[in-house]
Amino acid sequence: MDAVLKSLSVRLPDAADKRSDAARPERITERPTRQEAEAAVRTLIRWAGDDPDREGLRETPQRVARAYEQIFGGYRQDATNILDRVFEEVEGYGDIVLVRDIPFHSHCEHHMVPFMGKAHIAYYPRRGVVGLSKLARVVDAFARRLQTQETMTAQIAETIDTVLNPRGVAVMVEAEHLCMAMRGVQKSGVSTLTTQFTGVFKQDPHEQVRFLTLVRDKR
Repeated sequence: MDAVLKSLSVRLPDAADKRSDAARPERITERPTRQEAEAAVRTLIRWAGDDPDREGLRETPQRVARAYEQIFGGYRQDATNILDRVFEEVEGYGDIVLVRDIPFHSHCEHHMVPFMGKAHIAYYPRRGVVGLSKLARVVDAFARRLQTQETMTAQIAETIDTVLNPRGVAVMVEAEHLCMAMRGVQKSGVSTLTTQFTGVFKQDPHEQVRFLTLVRDKR
C-alpha cells in the first residue's frame, strides 16, 4: 500500500492547466481545400523520394485526405455535448462507476506518428450517471486529434468533471508511442502511463489506490 501511495506523489498538472482547456477555440480560421490537402501529400511523397505519379501512389493523396477526415474527426466533435444526457433514476446509487480498457488510437502532435493504448475512467456520481458508451466517445473525441498523452488525459478528466459535476473523476491512460519505437531512440514495447484526479480522488490517496486496484484487477 505504501509503495502505491508513494508512486502517486508525482502527478500531472491540475485540470485547470490551460493546455487542457477542452473548450479552447480553434486556431485555424480557414480550412484548406481537399485539393490543397492532396497536393500537400503529393509534395511529401516526392520529398520522401518517390514518384506520386507511379501506379501504386497515383491515388494515395485522395486516400490520405479521406483517411485524415476520419483519423482527425475529433476536431469536429464537441466533447461536452456527448455527455448531455444524465440518467438520474439509479435507485440512489452513488458509489464508484468505472469503465476500463477503452481502446484508442491517436497521433503525436510532435511527429504526427500514432500512439495507441487504453484509457480507464472512473467517477463518483452526484446527481446521476451517463451511458457507459458516452465515456468511450469522450476518449475518442480527444484521441482523434493531434495530441500529447498528458494533454489528452487532462482533457478527458476536465470534461467529465465540468459537465457531470461528480464528486470526483479519475482517468488513467496507458499507451505505446510509435514516435519512440520507429524513430529517435527506437525502443518498442515501452508503455507510458498518465493519470489525472479531481475531487475525492485528488483529495484522498486511498481513493486513488482503490481506482488503481480496480483497474488492475482483471478477475
